[in-house]
Amino acid sequence: MNRTEFTIATAVVLFIAFALGWLAYAAMHRFRRIKGSDMSEIDLLAQSLHSTEEALNHAVQGANLREAELLSLNSQSDAELRAAMNALRDVRAENEEMRSYIEKMHANN
Repeated sequence: MNRTEFTIATAVVLFIAFALGWLAYAAMHRFRRIKGSDMSEIDLLAQSLHSTEEALNHAVQGANLREAELLSLNSQSDAELRAAMNALRDVRAENEEMRSYIEKMHANN
């Protein structure tokens, strides 16, 4: 690397450092600049966010309660279904016994 290339490379590095510094200053200056009207708007947004979070928490709690209620109803329905299926199985078995008894009685006559 000769002297001219070194000078050009140094100039490019210094320009890039200057540009990054200027961009960082501009960004910091923009974020720091909060006026009184902006502060009241920020307070209003914070209050709105807080009320929205409360509403969300309330909705989630209501959904959880509803889910628990539906799960309870589902388990009750499953239990009733099992009981009905068992009763149907017993009735079918009894029906078969009665049918065979009636067939025996007709066969004897």
